[in-house]
Amino acid sequence: STYKLNYRNSKCVFILLEDHIKVAGTGSTQCSGRVEIYHNNIWGTVCDDEWDLNDAAVVCRELNCGAALSAPTSALFGEGSDQIWLNKVACSGNERSLAECEHGGFAKHNCDHSVPIRLVGSTLLSGRVEIYYNNIWGTACDNGWDLNDASVVCRELGYGAALGAFSLASSGEDTGQIWLDDVDCSGNESSLTECQHNGFGKHNCRHSKDAGVVCSGEESVPIQLAGPTYCSGRVEVYNKTWGTVCGTSWDLNDASVVCRELGCGVAKKALQSFQFGNKPGQTWLYDVTCSGNESSLTQCQYSGFGNNNCSPAGMVEPVKSEDHSDVFGVFPGESTAFLSWFLIFIQMLSSYLSQWFGDVFGREFSAFFFTASIYRLLTKDDTGEPMSL
Repeated sequence: STYKLNYRNSKCVFILLEDHIKVAGTGSTQCSGRVEIYHNNIWGTVCDDEWDLNDAAVVCRELNCGAALSAPTSALFGEGSDQIWLNKVACSGNERSLAECEHGGFAKHNCDHSVPIRLVGSTLLSGRVEIYYNNIWGTACDNGWDLNDASVVCRELGYGAALGAFSLASSGEDTGQIWLDDVDCSGNESSLTECQHNGFGKHNCRHSKDAGVVCSGEESVPIQLAGPTYCSGRVEVYNKTWGTVCGTSWDLNDASVVCRELGCGVAKKALQSFQFGNKPGQTWLYDVTCSGNESSLTQCQYSGFGNNNCSPAGMVEPVKSEDHSDVFGVFPGESTAFLSWFLIFIQMLSSYLSQWFGDVFGREFSAFFFTASIYRLLTKDDTGEPMSL
């Protein structure tokens, strides 16, 4: 038992309460939060099975918080821990305390603090989203399903960043229970059930609209520029194989993110042409829309990953850095990998020249470009400016 201190007519009155109640959790206030009750000297939570506005009204009255505005479920204020006291609470709305309402009995429940989720598909990192609720696995409808929702799923499963939010049963249809519809995540939630939705089992869709996701399995997706230098060329991203990015809506903000991610300084142009050549095969991203402040391209909004309606004409996304360098065509942020490629080219060229002009000329030609390249690498920092030695 515990004591509650009431102030009435300037006198202190101690009222003995069999079971005390409070609200807690992420984002909670004095009158909003996760419902917890104190029983047998232990704080515990209440399962949301059959939880409704009548139940919330009793809690608000008990806390002197006025009328109940809503009765959120699915751990909206974060998941509790340890003890679960009540389940299937059924209040008429007139009770003085939650303990007076009908329920299954203290500590008698079949629920958990969290709702398990999984992906059902051809790979570990992609598939149809399923939620385990009331001892049954069920799906989520794709109404309003977007990358924010997919990001929460991937984060909850520990699968890295979300690469795509698919719909229309592109991950395969299920035939059983449908649990969630109209899911609306901000993208910062720790679990899918913390997002806004219609409530478990409340939907108006069929399994042909099952929601699915693709996760990266890592914090970011490898990216490169296929062109004459490390910092200019056709944008390509890697998902088991290198693929291109569709040119629809591609602009300088998108190019800026690519340049930042590759350490190439500021983007000068975002080209939508075949200047760097067309690449047959997979197109991974399309309808990319960046604000320009993202740290990686996959943090931007896009319509899907490997599921697109882009024609080959829009597959080329050249990006150029702001500052050009010397005659070697090297841009700021150039890596040693590019330098190695360049030196191999010089070696092959010097071998060819040796056949025509003699070994002495070939060796001198090779030595000159080798020395110049090493000097440039050692005397410029990541910004392309000379370092003080």
